[in-house]
Amino acid sequence: MNKPRMTTEKGVPSNSRVLMLLGQLERMNGESMMTEAEIARQLTAKILHLIQTQEKTRKEVMSKGSSGMEVILTSLENTRDPQTTLNILYILSELLTVGGGRRVGVFVSKGGTGILLKLLITASKESPPSEELMLQLHSLLAKVGPKDRKFGVKARLNGALNFTVSLVKQNLQNAKLLLPCLQVLRVYSTNSVNAISLGKNGVVELLFKIVGPYSKKNTSLLKVALDTLGALLKSKTNARRAVDRAQVPVLLACYQDWHRNDTRQRHMLIRKGLLACLRNITNIKVGRKAFIEADGMRVLYNTSTECLPVRTLDPLVNTSSLIMRKCFPKNRLPLPTIKSAFHCQLPNVPAGGPVAQLYNQPPGVDDVVDESDDNEETEADTENDTENEEDEKNHHTMNDDIETDLNKLRPNEYHSRPFEELRVYERFFLELSEDFQGYNFDSPKTGSTTSSSFSSSSTKTPRPIIVPTAQALPPKCSPVPTSELDCHLSKGQQTHPPSSVSPTTPLPSSPAPIPPLQLENIHLSTDQEKRDDAHMPSPNRHTTPSSQAMLPTEGAALEQELVRVLECVALDGKEPLNGGGQGVEGGGSPVNATRHIQSPLVVGGIAARRVGGGSAGGSDCGSEGPEEDGSEGAVLEVPDTALLLPLHDPDLYVEMVKGTHSVPQYSEVAYPDYFGHVAPTFREPHLERVYGVQRSKIFQDIERLIHPNDILDKVVYDLDITSCPVINDNGESLKFNSKFESGNLRKAVQVRKHEYDLVLNSDINSNHYHQWFYFEVSGMRVGTSYRFNIINCEKSNSQFNYGMQVLMYSVQEAINGRPCWVRTGADICYYKNHFSRSSIAAGGQKGKSYYTMTFTTSFSHKDDVCYFAYHYPYTYSSLKMHLSKLEALRTPHIYLRQDVLCETLGGNSCPLLTITAMPESTSNDHICQFRNRPFIFLSARVHPGETNASWVMKGTLEFLMGTSPLAHSLREAYIFKIVPMLNPDGVVNGNHRCSLSGEDLNRQWQNPNLELHPTIFHTKSLLQYLKHIQRTPLVYCDYHGHSRKKNVFMYGCSVKETVWQSNVSTTSCDLHEDLGYRTLPKVLSQMAPAFSMSSCSFVVERSKESTARVVVWREIGVQRSYTMESTLCGCDQGKYKGLQIGTRELEEMGAQFCVALLRLKRLTSPLGLRNHQHLLDVESDLMETRCKVASSPTTYVMEEDEPSFLEDVDYSAESNDEDPDPENDLQENPVRLDQLSDTETNHRE
Repeated sequence: MNKPRMTTEKGVPSNSRVLMLLGQLERMNGESMMTEAEIARQLTAKILHLIQTQEKTRKEVMSKGSSGMEVILTSLENTRDPQTTLNILYILSELLTVGGGRRVGVFVSKGGTGILLKLLITASKESPPSEELMLQLHSLLAKVGPKDRKFGVKARLNGALNFTVSLVKQNLQNAKLLLPCLQVLRVYSTNSVNAISLGKNGVVELLFKIVGPYSKKNTSLLKVALDTLGALLKSKTNARRAVDRAQVPVLLACYQDWHRNDTRQRHMLIRKGLLACLRNITNIKVGRKAFIEADGMRVLYNTSTECLPVRTLDPLVNTSSLIMRKCFPKNRLPLPTIKSAFHCQLPNVPAGGPVAQLYNQPPGVDDVVDESDDNEETEADTENDTENEEDEKNHHTMNDDIETDLNKLRPNEYHSRPFEELRVYERFFLELSEDFQGYNFDSPKTGSTTSSSFSSSSTKTPRPIIVPTAQALPPKCSPVPTSELDCHLSKGQQTHPPSSVSPTTPLPSSPAPIPPLQLENIHLSTDQEKRDDAHMPSPNRHTTPSSQAMLPTEGAALEQELVRVLECVALDGKEPLNGGGQGVEGGGSPVNATRHIQSPLVVGGIAARRVGGGSAGGSDCGSEGPEEDGSEGAVLEVPDTALLLPLHDPDLYVEMVKGTHSVPQYSEVAYPDYFGHVAPTFREPHLERVYGVQRSKIFQDIERLIHPNDILDKVVYDLDITSCPVINDNGESLKFNSKFESGNLRKAVQVRKHEYDLVLNSDINSNHYHQWFYFEVSGMRVGTSYRFNIINCEKSNSQFNYGMQVLMYSVQEAINGRPCWVRTGADICYYKNHFSRSSIAAGGQKGKSYYTMTFTTSFSHKDDVCYFAYHYPYTYSSLKMHLSKLEALRTPHIYLRQDVLCETLGGNSCPLLTITAMPESTSNDHICQFRNRPFIFLSARVHPGETNASWVMKGTLEFLMGTSPLAHSLREAYIFKIVPMLNPDGVVNGNHRCSLSGEDLNRQWQNPNLELHPTIFHTKSLLQYLKHIQRTPLVYCDYHGHSRKKNVFMYGCSVKETVWQSNVSTTSCDLHEDLGYRTLPKVLSQMAPAFSMSSCSFVVERSKESTARVVVWREIGVQRSYTMESTLCGCDQGKYKGLQIGTRELEEMGAQFCVALLRLKRLTSPLGLRNHQHLLDVESDLMETRCKVASSPTTYVMEEDEPSFLEDVDYSAESNDEDPDPENDLQENPVRLDQLSDTETNHRE
């Protein structure tokens, strides 16, 4: 080593004593160190004394610019005198004990670790080696080793590793020397090669000799030994060695002993070290097996339960929980196959497609579970799993899914299809050729031309529709024979028929079951013949300010109208049912008007409120005991929401259901869809997560293994039993049903008295996509807490972990005047479970597990019928009903046309709407202005489970058909082409993501198949036609829902932002781009309280190249091509911060989108563009959000339609500082924006 030259730092006195001594020591380095050993010994002793007694001397030696450390290390390397060596080691120990990591870093940078290891090898050749020297050397190595990345390699190469091992073996009883040696071994073990080498040298067995039961002696030594053992057991080889030598029971016994005796919790680190060893051993399959055989589940469960009351012991509980979850035996889902319970035959099955792969599996293959489920490589804890593992392997700091090919980022200029093929779509654009000659512009009916109406009529024979009941009163008619869709069950006091079960009631005199109610034969009688307008309001009824844009009314008026406006309608069957056909006496006042349903429609086993002669009497709702003798003619008073919800009519809805075609041939109507939903006026804040709730639920799951005799494991509902999915249980269990439109629940298993495992059905012609649920529950007990576990969720995380609740609809509440979906559920959490996921369903990924979404709820009404849903349901029949009712909103100034775009695979019609303003007259100028309005193209609900998209679309449609000046201005500005539901089949059949083709339709826009993807094929053709005639839409927006982000936001397409995020080097000319694509989302962020600009992204990704947004941007040339994502949970910014989102806010968002389009019109005019240029200045926004684009590579299973963000994303809204008066354009109009909705009054901060 070159001799250093003693230097001093500026400001340090040159006559400092310690520096003088170091200078003398420096001059002695070399041969004189050996010849003048006594002088060196004295110098080092003096330096040590100064350092021990004066803090300033340490600073002088370690100060920047000082060469004191170099002198000390050189002296250590050159000396051969044992005492001098010890003195220098003492000096180093004093210097490195204080000062933090900086001094250790300086030591390592000067080559100190190499000198210490070399000295260790030299000292090892002495016989016996000096104990004091070994103690000091290992103490120093334990301090500096963690700071040297190559420490393990250096120790292995120069032989220090083996020497330390031999030293440990020789000094097992010498705790003083053993402690620093174990500390060094712990550092050595962090190197995987060293760990294997140490294991071969018997260190694992050696450490088990040190680890023992509870003792107050040598606890520090035991702690270090456990840390070292835990590091060694990270090696699978060492873990197998420990299992082979039966060390798992030893660790469990030690842990139990320490848990039992450490009553004052003073040795938690030792207990934690024992758990760390168990955790590493159970990373391998044989380790988990040994853990189970040693009754480890029971040991850790019992000890953890005792630790729960002490919050400081949470680290022990969490580690124990992790080990138990990992070792819980993998179970298969309780299903015969993971394929959907329903099957739809396709007109053709493309070879190599997902359906072909699904149904071409070899016979006998069990697709529920396979041998890969215990794969060791993937069984390590995966608490932080994402769905993007396969694409994240080589992911560093850049999103490798971002498109980097500039040629693909530029819009295509050529036409992909000849115009002759597209000419047939001219019939959908009659507005471009209509001359309106002969139209009477004063007639209320001339504002609409309908080429195809969406009524209940259908080309197929309508099926009988059953309104389900849990208990019905005895009819005076003969029973009908059972069929494939109707099976009759004789039950106890309560009977709950699912979709395929007709209502039955036990009779004291006759056990004959009740036939299903054939709604196609029901006669509707009213007590006022002139009340038809209650169902079909005339346009004149929608000109008041309270109903402008058809958004919900204010909270107080809502309740008043619900009480005041009721209609008296009696439903009776074809055969009289003891007074059937006789309505309640009706007066002229609507205050006393109510809707009454005859006894076969008694809802959910609820005792009917008798109504006779216009007055109510008899038993109250929810009363116990049998009905009175005269109950056969009882009628049930239910709310008539037709007047309260102008776009909802229960009778019209039933007619629409008759024309809806489903694969399972549903024949029932769910009550929420029949009654309708009135948005509640109260706030629904995010659910505050209870501390330890997930851990508590996991422990309850572990109890199933520990106490198997407590588990009922009784199937109470099973769609795979096609003849009769509801199992008779004499009223001891809840009753489930999902055989209605949009319903999804495949199986219900009662695991405890009040706990049920629920299994969702896969999308038809698929074996995955489990997220959407919608099912009915009855037979509950009041005040009892029920736990529901949906056990086959696939996503790795959910907003259920961040405040979202499930939705519940109570039929009894609806009857009492509150027909609405409400957020419900306590102890909600979402976590990985022990049900194995087959690699067949996971796209080849092995060792995956399903996730559980669990919630607890109780019921307020006896024998109620309740419905649970993932989000607010919006069925295809609801859409047809709403479109039919939209006709009533039309005024002479509105041009509305409804077309059938195509028929789906399931035989359902896909509606296409055209909405604009009628021309003022038939003059050439007015007709020319009418035809040359820019097009706005909107679509929604390509993913059936994203029901919020339909509610946003509903708000858009109601605003467009409204009578407000804003709506009128918007219609005069644009022609709207709207496909409100791109995937009717998926919606009808309760799918979450796919159509009947088993494919995600939003991945088919590049090359849609006419037979398999008709709605996408024809919608794209409409856009291609517009491009051919040079009428490319100004805006295209596809409405979606997002399950893992809060707020409402947009995804768009930008060459510049994509290139910037990908860090691809390009010239400025390549990035020339009109920044107008940011205008619309920027406007929305300033006016829509739920919208968040900071969550928006305009990056184009490879995995999204076949989505509507990217294809319309790239192939059609629509610069403003967007996906608008609405949260399923709620907002964390703005006016709705901390609140869960509801239909009121979603519909408001749809209306706000329309107003933003009107402002876009003004901003893109030459004058508006000059006045609002700041909206297009996005350089600062780009730089601020550049780091916010998260990795979102897609996978085979359950990827989001757009980049997924979890809770760590910054959702903070941008301020309005850039636009001090964002409402300028509204001030020109006396109608305020908040008149569109009463949300502001209901949620005022």
